[in-house]
Amino acid sequence: MKLLKSIAILGLASVAGVVNAAESLTVYSYRQAFLIDPILEKFTQDTGIKVDVVFSKKGIAERIQREGQLSPADVVLTSDFSRLMELVEKDLVAPVSSDVINGNIPSQFRAPDNTWYALTQRVRNVYSSRDRLGKLDINYEDLAAPKYKGKICTRSGKHPYNAALVASMIAHHGEAEAKTWLQGVKDNLARKPQGNDRAQVKAVKEGLCDIAIGNSYYLGKMLADPKQVSWAESVFLNFPNQANRGSHVNVSGMVLAKHSKNKDNAIKLMEFLTSNVAQQAYAEVNYEYPVNPSVKPSKLVASWGEFKADALPIHKLAENHQAAIKLLDEVKFDL
Repeated sequence: MKLLKSIAILGLASVAGVVNAAESLTVYSYRQAFLIDPILEKFTQDTGIKVDVVFSKKGIAERIQREGQLSPADVVLTSDFSRLMELVEKDLVAPVSSDVINGNIPSQFRAPDNTWYALTQRVRNVYSSRDRLGKLDINYEDLAAPKYKGKICTRSGKHPYNAALVASMIAHHGEAEAKTWLQGVKDNLARKPQGNDRAQVKAVKEGLCDIAIGNSYYLGKMLADPKQVSWAESVFLNFPNQANRGSHVNVSGMVLAKHSKNKDNAIKLMEFLTSNVAQQAYAEVNYEYPVNPSVKPSKLVASWGEFKADALPIHKLAENHQAAIKLLDEVKFDL
């Protein structure tokens, strides 16, 4: 009798464990805690579903591969499009069927097969020295013009932000023309590619160059840092290609992990992340542009002015990514 009672208790404990697991989720995230935690806390308040987060700057795809079917990951959040594609290419994602998500996210910002969804968009801007160049009406193509020789600073060409820009140039102009352009940009560099986007603006402030290539949200980050305000105030933020196709945008995003044990709740979280509440939080905290068209950018971001975005479907960046890396190698951009 005691044995039967013990078995019954163990059985109930096992069922309780399954129930508890079903009411929790594990998120693997490239995105930083300061941005994600408040949004996930709101999700837990609204749904009662607990979210555990594993943050990492790199290696999440490799980790999920090692974990295989035992991986606890339910949802993966990425900070750029190339990491989304890495997860897809390594067959670590599952497609999602959700009318809610598809209703919130325009088709340009989601995979045709529903394997990934964008969450925010960031513009690849051209920063110009206020003192030496002023405000510019510029196209990305102009960055290869001889008049800018020795005037441009940028981070590594192979960084995901720059590789995506090169991929977009290939999509619009073809490989041959994009290679000529890329060689022209390299010839115009003031120094070897180095540092991050903010370091390029700092270089403009210090007079090392007159143009910096960088994402728009870094302007907000610099203005929020007392040590970097002077960098931000030394430049104008320019949106390229406004008279034609529009400015190149890259995205952060999310996927459903292939071996998620809690897919229903994982999809609830993904739906929440596309909602007005979560999209507004992204916009306010990290100075990014929402992908949900019903949500406006923050007041600071809106003050930078309206702009026309390139309507190129984001998946076209993936299709041209390897070609972009090949061209960067061929022109020895980072050397």
